[in-house]
Amino acid sequence: MKNDKPTNTVYLQGRVGSAPEYSHDLYGERFYEFKLNVPRLSEHLDVIPVTVSETLAASLKENDSIGVCGQFRSFNRPDGERSRLILSVFAREIVEPQADANPNSAELIGYICKPPIYRTTPFNREICDVLLAVNRAYSKSDYIPCIAWGKNARLIKNASVGQKLEVGGRIQSRQYTKRLDDGSAEIRTAYEFSIGCVEFLHKESEVASTSDD
Repeated sequence: MKNDKPTNTVYLQGRVGSAPEYSHDLYGERFYEFKLNVPRLSEHLDVIPVTVSETLAASLKENDSIGVCGQFRSFNRPDGERSRLILSVFAREIVEPQADANPNSAELIGYICKPPIYRTTPFNREICDVLLAVNRAYSKSDYIPCIAWGKNARLIKNASVGQKLEVGGRIQSRQYTKRLDDGSAEIRTAYEFSIGCVEFLHKESEVASTSDD
């Protein structure tokens, strides 16, 4: 494996589900966020947050059909006395959609930073949650929650913290119920990387791999 291989690449294709809204300033540049409705093979949609520069945001309108090239990034946002991990796709480029393109494709190279959590569903579907630290420029890292299924879940469940992985798959959204301290509940949306294939990266000559069943 070449050392200069990108560690974080994403391509999404879908329709702009909300007009871009101001998010934050960084180094004197304004950034905006919008939701992109990305189709699955089923009738469902993944609704993915996308962050864009002011320049790219200026040309976007709700219901536009677009392609997005970028990275899956994270940051911590204060939430009372705690902080929440916020995930979005950082758009480097907005392109014309391609008829034959996979509308949701991503690859990450990162390090396991918490012990994987393995479980089975009531229907005996094997699942493993793993958090990857993905390095990027300027000594920063993105912390990306990933989910593996079947063979990949069994492969990853015993992996050690610090293990380097290369994973391919897609970004997905799902809703869940969050119980609040006052006893109430609210519906929230989680975003995660769904692993379709994985490689354990050791030395160049020692690579084990598998793909989802």
